[in-house]
Amino acid sequence: MNTEQEKKKGKRGGQEPDTSAWFEDQAFWNDFYPHLFSPERAAQAVRIVERSPLFRFPAGARVLDLCCGPGLFTVPLARAGHAVTGVDLSAPMLARALTYCQEAGVKARFVESDMRAFAEPGVFDTVINMFTSFGYFDRLEDNVQVLRNAHTSLAPGGTLLIDVVGKEILARLDERVSLSERDGRVLVQRDTVLDDWTRLRSDWYAIEGSHAARGSMTLFLYSAGELRDMLGSAGFTDVRFHGDYDGAPYDHRAERLIAVASKGVDVRGE
Repeated sequence: MNTEQEKKKGKRGGQEPDTSAWFEDQAFWNDFYPHLFSPERAAQAVRIVERSPLFRFPAGARVLDLCCGPGLFTVPLARAGHAVTGVDLSAPMLARALTYCQEAGVKARFVESDMRAFAEPGVFDTVINMFTSFGYFDRLEDNVQVLRNAHTSLAPGGTLLIDVVGKEILARLDERVSLSERDGRVLVQRDTVLDDWTRLRSDWYAIEGSHAARGSMTLFLYSAGELRDMLGSAGFTDVRFHGDYDGAPYDHRAERLIAVASKGVDVRGE
């Protein structure tokens, strides 16, 4: 197994890390890990890889799992025979992903990098970005840069699959506060739409006995039309949208906003 976590020079594109950004805060991931990466969510990732028509990649495909976290998709993809590279900014998350691979008896490669900077030209057949791991950055240009990097990293004819909660879906839902419990830990999540439906802030509260933790994440919200425009500006063609992992249309019954976009083949055959 390739167990090294490869660290790129200038992994944040020569920029100083934004230490105020919520995704840079390892305490957030530690406090809410049991809810963000529960066994049920890991099992869901396995089912998606095994059953979703959107994941019928060619045998032995070179797959980039962008924002791989603890490897929920990395492991089942590797188990399916694909050559998987997991990229994440969090070293502790990559350590968890490596342990998950070792326990599952599969091989994967891991790279610690900011997704605004990671690009390996023409190396991958497929790039996936799952469970709303897109739209993290406060500047629209940074989020577009993530798509450009994915386009650069794909071989001609390659495919990007990106999975988020669509703006249309959130507008349909009335509930803005949710409550759940796991192993004696209570989680309260409160969502607030910001800036004329351009961003979403989720405030999280985890309570266990006398201990309480609080964290917030802020994401850009995208409609299908807005995401199509962003993918087009990043160079993608033949953009298709689905409303669930079974490949249903993106319509009023959609559960997710899933974009599948292609990198065109050079007509010169290069």
